[in-house]
Amino acid sequence: MPRRYDPDRRQRIIDAALRVVAEHGIAGLSHRTAAAEADVPLGSTTYHFASLDELLVAALRQAGESFAAAVATSEALTDAGRDLATDLARLMGRWIAGDRTAVELEYELYLAALRRPALRPVAAEWTDTVAAALTHRTDPATARALVALMDGLCLQVLLTGGQYDEAHAREMLRRLIP
Repeated sequence: MPRRYDPDRRQRIIDAALRVVAEHGIAGLSHRTAAAEADVPLGSTTYHFASLDELLVAALRQAGESFAAAVATSEALTDAGRDLATDLARLMGRWIAGDRTAVELEYELYLAALRRPALRPVAAEWTDTVAAALTHRTDPATARALVALMDGLCLQVLLTGGQYDEAHAREMLRRLIP
């Protein structure tokens, strides 16, 4: 039987893995659950991702793109006349208020790097990308501090189930920006 050409299969598997993790957590992800969710043969997941860590790396890379892209394309970085603290606080608010499940998923995968060393380089890429974008408006050390603060503020909201306080975030960001 000839092999069916399916150029989108790898991407469908990544998307399926994200849905599985969103619904069942990382512990619920396996090659088998990803294959079932993607409606592909089990062998397809192991063909594209030799290990579960490889699949998690691809999933984290994709999940982490949303906030980094939002920061990188923000007018706050290209217009020196804009208030960076206000723009970043607003950006975080929009991100958290958007698809909360996607934000939680992104952080779940990000924090999985604590126990899965294979994920650490991707987590570092995320922080490096956001920090690099922020260096258009500030020095590298301040950019790293801003990333850490934004991470902390977002995690507090997610972990406590609280509401995002844009005014508080703006004030905290202002304290770091020279």
